[in-house]
Amino acid sequence: MSKTTRDVPKYQQLGLTSSEYEAIGRTLGREPEDVELAIYSLMWSEHCGYKHSRSTLKKLPTTKDYVLQGPGENAGVIDIGEGKAIAIKIESHNHPSAVEPFQGAATGVGGIVRDIFAMGARPLASLNSLRFGDPTKPRQKYLFEGVVSGIGSYGNCLGVPTVAGEVYFEDSYEGNCLVNAMTIGILPKSRLITAKAKGIGNLVVLMGSKTGRDGIGGASVLASQEFDETLQEKRPSVQVGDPFTEKLLIEACLELLDKNLLAALGDLGAAGITSSASEMASRGGVGIDIDVSKVPLREPGMSPSEIMISESQERMLAVVEPKMVSEVEAVCNKWGIPATVVGKITETGKMDVYDGKEKVGSMPVISLTDEAPIYDIEPIMPEYIKEVQKMGDVPTFPEDMNATLLKMIGSPNLCSRGWIWRQYDHQVQTNTVVLPGSDSAVLRLKGTKKGLALTVDGNGRYCYLDPFMGTQIAVAEAARNIVATGATPMAVTDCLNFGNPEKSGISWQFRKAIDGMAQACRHFDIPVVSGNVSFYNESFGKAIYPTPTVGMIGLLDDVEKRTTTPFKDAGDLILLIGQMATVDGQSDEEIFSLLGGSEYLKTIHKRIEGLPPELDLDLESRSQDLCLEAIKNGILSSAHDISDGGLVVALLESCLYGDIGAKIELAVEEESFVKIVVELFNEAQSRFIVSLKEKDLGEFGEISKEVGADFMVIGKVGGDRLIINDKIDVSIKEMKKPWEEAIDSLVE
Repeated sequence: MSKTTRDVPKYQQLGLTSSEYEAIGRTLGREPEDVELAIYSLMWSEHCGYKHSRSTLKKLPTTKDYVLQGPGENAGVIDIGEGKAIAIKIESHNHPSAVEPFQGAATGVGGIVRDIFAMGARPLASLNSLRFGDPTKPRQKYLFEGVVSGIGSYGNCLGVPTVAGEVYFEDSYEGNCLVNAMTIGILPKSRLITAKAKGIGNLVVLMGSKTGRDGIGGASVLASQEFDETLQEKRPSVQVGDPFTEKLLIEACLELLDKNLLAALGDLGAAGITSSASEMASRGGVGIDIDVSKVPLREPGMSPSEIMISESQERMLAVVEPKMVSEVEAVCNKWGIPATVVGKITETGKMDVYDGKEKVGSMPVISLTDEAPIYDIEPIMPEYIKEVQKMGDVPTFPEDMNATLLKMIGSPNLCSRGWIWRQYDHQVQTNTVVLPGSDSAVLRLKGTKKGLALTVDGNGRYCYLDPFMGTQIAVAEAARNIVATGATPMAVTDCLNFGNPEKSGISWQFRKAIDGMAQACRHFDIPVVSGNVSFYNESFGKAIYPTPTVGMIGLLDDVEKRTTTPFKDAGDLILLIGQMATVDGQSDEEIFSLLGGSEYLKTIHKRIEGLPPELDLDLESRSQDLCLEAIKNGILSSAHDISDGGLVVALLESCLYGDIGAKIELAVEEESFVKIVVELFNEAQSRFIVSLKEKDLGEFGEISKEVGADFMVIGKVGGDRLIINDKIDVSIKEMKKPWEEAIDSLVE
């Protein structure tokens, strides 16, 4: 007979284990009160406490001379010169979006935007990384449409452009969709502020929307456990976003900072007042008092516990000197934002919670943050790895290469994302100079010559097959996407999406992924300045593919020298930076293995197996250097990295975006049809497709010698067809139809 909720101890209902409950009792020297139990359940949850990842994350490189703020704050901040800085952060809102896709995605955008202006930055642009199951299934279609609509609605109303992103469809995400939201913002270095409480006697001011019951238990239950039948009654109401209030909150907070009225500022996200207040106090080494009776409510009868852990949106917590409170209230009133003193900074080192004059909770601050439990689960390679890394027999390849290519580009993972982009306003604020569809979005920085390149990348299928190599490839591809615009990669923000960390196989995946990211970021000398871990992305015991998402930002010294994906002018030479596949002297089985983990293998043969492409970090650096130096010298007409779908898909995209054809001659030995297929569709790394004027070929060759990178001339731009040897001959019109209509047909 199954237990009813009444039979389950309160601490278990809140997501705490027996040993954690006992540890709380030892810390307090008594049984915890209801408020204290609720607070510990949030702060010691996976979502807030990072108890299965903190020790592993220390491997990541986080410092560089231009890093003003690394991990541990609301967002990372880097110095870009001329007295300006950029704040950057990515976070997940996976579990709420799986429950209610529109509001889950919308509030994910709202939360990440608050992380940015909490640092004193004006939000400039947002990106997203999305994963769903088979889009032809009704529920996946519902999730996909709801998430895209939620992102568009919140961002468009807020006036923050959504400028880039990625979306993939794989069966492993059917139970748990992934919604990763990224935002960047710009600030004068002098306005940089942190969520570090200081000044004994200073007051704690709550600004923004009133507090309701939305999101209660989100961090401790919804985002820190697997989905199964027992969670149905535990699922909290998903937060409801109000972008118009958030817009006013942005303006109020930035004005307060410009007037030097705040000593500290933090946003209220997961765990609400609880996490914001305790983390502020912990960073500052102080105590903090909170009086829940002072918190403005929009629902009657809320208990102190509910008030402390509510995840109502559009709220900020500030530390203010007493003499500044009236000025703070005046600014907030100007913007129509409620501002209420709800507490003060103390020297006790404790978070004391009051309900009027009655103290209802008292906890050492450090016990909520630094002393949250850490679990070290033994990593054991999952059994599936040995099986899926084996390549099966060489299949019978379709003889009609034109039909194969058209099927590939009409697949959900390779087709145009135009339907998605049309839901987003990507030009509001008039900074966007490279629109969605290129390797990276590019923004101008008004008042300067500089520009920013932004991208977000990941490949769950690669990481499923080999989490170490798959994560390295995610870092390398993000860097290639930045370089292809002419920008120098500056910083990474990561969103690490995995299954249940209590399982040894998931622990192994996570550690291998972090090892791969750490090695790649150190090699490219790109610091990880912020990020998020999302565990428990499982349904009924089935985990998603391990999906580390890499957000990256790059800097252009002169935004006018940017380069884009489309081929431009007839007669331009087309060059391949990097190498063709090495197939000479190998058997068909060995050659076929180069298609491991590829879109071709999945789309055409319905197989997910083998090893992802090898990545030589030194070769990758040389290829990137060649592309970047050629762009800086002003000799490239276009540049596009080669990734999903291989060489032929990269060529096709450059043709389609430029609405112009190309004729390609590849030096391919035609002893076997396997070689042809592999040369066209393998996803070997460290490669770009670029185009230039014939007169600039000599200069390009000199740069290649200086940096030690390989290239070859493979064709010319022109006409209205993509022709490759005698194997592919399709018109732009023929290619556009399946490419442009694939997603549109799914959402009709």
